Amino acid sequence: MFRPLFVFIGTRYTRAKRRNHFVSFISLTSMIGLALGVIVMIVVLSVMNGFDHEMRTRVLGMVPHATLESGEPINDWQSLAAKVKRNPEVTAVAPFTQMQGLLTNNGQVSKVLLNAIDPALERNVSIIDNFMKQGKLDDLTPGSFGIVIGDKAATKLGVGLGDKVTFVAPEVSVTPAGMFPRMKRFTVVGIFHVGAGELDGYLGVTNLQDLAKMHRWKPDQVQGIRMKFDDLFQAPRVAWTIAQQLGEDHYYARDWTRTHGNLYQAIRMEKAMIGLLLLLIVAVAAFNIISTLVMVVNDKKGDIAILRTLGATPGTIMRTFMVQGTVIGVVGTAIGAVVGIFAALNVSAAISALEGLIGHKFLNADVYFIDYLPSQVQSQDVVMVCAAALVLSFLATLYPAWRAARTQPAEALRYE
Repeated sequence: MFRPLFVFIGTRYTRAKRRNHFVSFISLTSMIGLALGVIVMIVVLSVMNGFDHEMRTRVLGMVPHATLESGEPINDWQSLAAKVKRNPEVTAVAPFTQMQGLLTNNGQVSKVLLNAIDPALERNVSIIDNFMKQGKLDDLTPGSFGIVIGDKAATKLGVGLGDKVTFVAPEVSVTPAGMFPRMKRFTVVGIFHVGAGELDGYLGVTNLQDLAKMHRWKPDQVQGIRMKFDDLFQAPRVAWTIAQQLGEDHYYARDWTRTHGNLYQAIRMEKAMIGLLLLLIVAVAAFNIISTLVMVVNDKKGDIAILRTLGATPGTIMRTFMVQGTVIGVVGTAIGAVVGIFAALNVSAAISALEGLIGHKFLNADVYFIDYLPSQVQSQDVVMVCAAALVLSFLATLYPAWRAARTQPAEALRYE
């Protein structure tokens, strides 16, 4: 198969055993350094993608994409829901009522956001059914005063299925004997685990009619309508538009960007900044290619002079060493890409096994919004990392190759 002269010589220089073993060692370390840089970038970007994915699917699958509320209890929420569903970007709606308070049991206290739902409709807007460890949402029947809580809250309170917990509302009842906090006994009918400490520790779910009684409302009155969208990033715009159409004097909209938007934006910004910083690792590895080729050029001055006397042009010499440096970059990038993808696909299991081995949790749900290390490999990230490594590797060959092309045969052969 025909190959240009500069390709033939450049690839031969790469695989040939050199007289200067130090040059060979530097060339190998350049290749390894480039591979390590690519591996680190792929793994870290995949982990950041995992956090981004878990934030969108788990956390934002549990909390409302947007809500439509009023200053007063909503009486006919069914007709309001029908109006909201006319918007083509709204895929599902469900009524809800919320109340903050405390859950207590045997002296243990945990704060809670009590979210009252209609179990039949909640499945359309929430993925809580996917994370039920014990019990089911259908057990939240009207009048039973059942409650579904996260496993973290259940552990803290020391309760399981069928146990009683006391809900203390942030209001007081005035009686002739004085003022007393409003309390109600609930029965634990379900326990869920999302993996997000914010939800597993502080979210409780009960029936709409039961919480309406706690609010002293009519059984069919609700606080608002929860909306789900195909594209959750359109939630702020669409929710505001719907509220305007229904009348700003009567309804107002809230969306997920007000409760979790800062966290999501922080993840996206961190991915961009970390990717930029890790690119410096690849740049350092590419800089090593410059050092390698400069030493190779000094080592091969005699060969260069002979090639020049045989008729090789400066352009041929330059392309020869560019090929050699590019081969180092291609091999290092290829190794890094393969190992990096493998590592990114298995990093979650590896970290989980390491946590079990040493008995230490790296991601505490009290600090982070999830208690495990997610990873999601995205092809565009792998392509971007490999392209950046190849471009930097190619640019690193230009100066040494230019120096090689400027070698004067007479000067190079003077002391041979």
